[in-house]
Amino acid sequence: MTNTTDGGRAQTLADRLAASGQLTAPWRAVYEAVPRHLFVPDVAWAVPDGPEPGYAIDRDQDAARWWDAVYSDTSIVTQIDDGAGDLRTGKGTPSCSCSAPGIVFSSLDVLDVHAHHRVLEIGTGTGWTASLLSCRVGERNVVSVEVDAQVAAQADKNITAAAYAPRLIVGDGAEGGLDGAPYDRVHATCAVGTIPYAWVEQTRPGGVIVAPWEPLYGPGQLARLVVDGDGRAVGRFPGFASYMMLRSQRHTTLWAPHHTEAARQATTRLDPRAVAIGPYAADLVVGALVPGVARIPAPADDGSGAFSLLLVEADQDDGAWAAADYAPGEPEYRVTWHGTRNLWQEVEDAYLTWVSWGQPDRDRLGMTVTPESQHLWLDHPDHRLTSI
Repeated sequence: MTNTTDGGRAQTLADRLAASGQLTAPWRAVYEAVPRHLFVPDVAWAVPDGPEPGYAIDRDQDAARWWDAVYSDTSIVTQIDDGAGDLRTGKGTPSCSCSAPGIVFSSLDVLDVHAHHRVLEIGTGTGWTASLLSCRVGERNVVSVEVDAQVAAQADKNITAAAYAPRLIVGDGAEGGLDGAPYDRVHATCAVGTIPYAWVEQTRPGGVIVAPWEPLYGPGQLARLVVDGDGRAVGRFPGFASYMMLRSQRHTTLWAPHHTEAARQATTRLDPRAVAIGPYAADLVVGALVPGVARIPAPADDGSGAFSLLLVEADQDDGAWAAADYAPGEPEYRVTWHGTRNLWQEVEDAYLTWVSWGQPDRDRLGMTVTPESQHLWLDHPDHRLTSI
């Protein structure tokens, strides 16, 4: 690498990502041509890819700490609460970041992009990924959409500093980039709960959509879908991905139990921890069979080992809720619930359905997107998972 200001950190990170299989040879050349530090502001909030807590970085106050964060497998938050938050404290909800290099290059590798491809990027953010794509396929073949005008303006400056000039659009990424369609590839750098059908419409048959899919129930998954000639997008989940939500698809769900005096009590022999911290495949199946429900794992912070799984109907102020409580040494677990749906019973039934199928792994599950619906399937697109 020609960059001499990072003290060898960029090279060290590249070696580590290559050794883990996250940075393949074609993308390593791109990584070396598009320095990440050009897309990180002087003041930001670093979020390591691991259990370590986030921390502030300030290039003027501690340049070495700033460089260490930039060239590590760390997500760098560059905006909080849509610009209203303070990056020095990290308090609030992250709304823009320079994503961790490992997941960035893993996602780009799954995209299977080639030099002649036209690419639509959803979520310009800092502009780093748009620049990586511009280096790989040529800036004239890249269109990037960003909803936040302030973020887009800074991204434009960052991209210019890196000597690229893809087409940037300020707008809702859910609408895609119609003027540049059709595309060979659509790459989302923000999570979605529903794959916008505009992305399917704007992708040529045989084209690929790669997006972080964030279901209400369970962690995010990386979805890779291939568009066919019948207006469908069909594919599977090759990995895990956790990204900020597309702004037009944000949820307002919070754990705020109501009517607690009217709540009903029950017990279960199914350990709530098994459901809350189960395999990704179990999460996908439960989410498909019990739509509209969000879960919140809540381990006790007093060292007792107690654990609660909280369930709530999404985006409904007076919706159903349930809490299943694990207590060490108890043979049964208390369930408290309220509403027109017994959410714990629905989730338990769905989880045991997955068990009865032989606990199929994630690689047997897939997704289909049509003009009318989005649904999951097991083994084959014809084996659709429907709510119980």
